[in-house]
Amino acid sequence: MTLTTTLTPAAVNDAIERHVRPQTFVLGIKMCRSEAEIPPKTRRAKKDMGIDSALCQGMSISRHFGWSFAVTRDDISCPIGATLFGFAPRVEHFDCGNCCAGMYTKDAPAGAKTEGEAPKFKFGEYFAMVSGPLGRIEFSPDVVLAFGNPAQVMRLVTGALWESGGYIHSKFSGRTDCADEVIETMQSGKPQVILPCYGDRIFGQTQDHEMAFAFPWAFAGKLLEGLEGTHKGGVRYPIPHNLRYTGSFPPSYEKLREFWK
Repeated sequence: MTLTTTLTPAAVNDAIERHVRPQTFVLGIKMCRSEAEIPPKTRRAKKDMGIDSALCQGMSISRHFGWSFAVTRDDISCPIGATLFGFAPRVEHFDCGNCCAGMYTKDAPAGAKTEGEAPKFKFGEYFAMVSGPLGRIEFSPDVVLAFGNPAQVMRLVTGALWESGGYIHSKFSGRTDCADEVIETMQSGKPQVILPCYGDRIFGQTQDHEMAFAFPWAFAGKLLEGLEGTHKGGVRYPIPHNLRYTGSFPPSYEKLREFWK
């Protein structure tokens, strides 16, 4: 499975579901440069639901409802997401850290550092982000995103490191996880552990127990080889707890044995 061209989204989805068993749909995410690139039958925030949508909200719609869903520069609700994804131009108010100051950082200079380190697409580079359930989509995704509990994300990490060894290096700010999931993954070409941000927990309704794991589509073959290899090595989910032990019990329980003699 080293050649991603031999894999289909459905095959990758089946392998992840078999080895990881996520509770919500694994997502395939595609960045579209124009209206024409949005796949047919994709639901739209404004057109089909009468709403503007945040990017995290669109991904949650896809992973909970099983829909292919597009958020475009015309119907995105989140100003920060619009800025980072290049749907709207960066302005001085953003670059100087004013959107962070007093909420995420002590002051604007600290906020400017946070904004400066956030991954970004160039303004106008893309028109829309499309997300959909990996097992059903009919397009080749740029990124695959799976949500799960920490043990499930750990299982994906072990699979991702099967060939290379070492560690996965991810970065966290508690903010703008949409950019970590999509932009950082596309630009680095490497898998990422995702800490869902505050906004994702509000607008995407991501739950307290959830984390996520993102990887570029080109990495899919290596991940599947790793999931299979580590499975054969005994690394599995659900975790096979060590249950081969004799338990100890309270003295009042143990006293029953005296009556059985």
